[in-house]
Amino acid sequence: MRPAIYFNVHLVSDSTGETLNAVMRAAAAQFDRTIPLEHNYYLVRSEKQLDRVMAEIEAAPGVVWYTISDEDLRRKLEQFCRQKGIQTLPVLDPSIHMLSRHLGIAASERVAGQYTLNADYFRRIAAIDFALHHDDGQNVHGLVDADVVLLGVSRTSKTPTCVYLANRGIKAGNVPLVPGIPPPKVIEELKMPMIVGLKIGVERLLQIRSQRLMALNADNETDYTDEEAVRAEVTDASRLFQRNGWPVIDVSRRSVEETAAAILNKLNERRDIH
Repeated sequence: MRPAIYFNVHLVSDSTGETLNAVMRAAAAQFDRTIPLEHNYYLVRSEKQLDRVMAEIEAAPGVVWYTISDEDLRRKLEQFCRQKGIQTLPVLDPSIHMLSRHLGIAASERVAGQYTLNADYFRRIAAIDFALHHDDGQNVHGLVDADVVLLGVSRTSKTPTCVYLANRGIKAGNVPLVPGIPPPKVIEELKMPMIVGLKIGVERLLQIRSQRLMALNADNETDYTDEEAVRAEVTDASRLFQRNGWPVIDVSRRSVEETAAAILNKLNERRDIH
């Protein structure tokens, strides 16, 4: 097995850098045993800030990915990297150019244009607030206003999935399934929200829970990690989902992003039907 390859990647943004981080990590994940050493520079909007960035790039050469709207700053960064033989990638340019050709109009040079305070922005803020107030079985009667309600046993990534969906403007709440305690009756009476069951393999759940207890330095000898008890817990959850005819997503080997994407697909299918 070849040793891991470490490389410097400089992410330069005039905004929060979220787009750069997401794209870079998705690309790096396609290369086995490579580990990017991230150097993040956010809110770079002046020549003085850019000068400091370029000094750090020169001290640790690698590749440079950037999202900068100001033409003068872009040109200065590109010329510097070209002189140093450092590869650069303006991450948003291909998408912007394609849209410009399709629409027949030029793009603006607005910094962080995707964060304009429009209706979509406020919808996402409202969805995040909803997720926080309807997390882990809180305020169950308010779930009537949800778009999605997630059910699952402990450690099925209900909370992070709800937060991820909220960032897409989806109002999501979640309710834990606790051994020996039936879910709140109001759940089975919900009509409008789509209820989704998150299931997980017993072996995978045991692994996750054991790691969780180790991280907390907690006692490992409980029903929480007892194989027989966990198996019964998972079986009861599956029966509940089946009895109510709720769609189910297996999260055993899915990332939060993949689970959220599957839920969004199910939501779109449901809206098409209605």
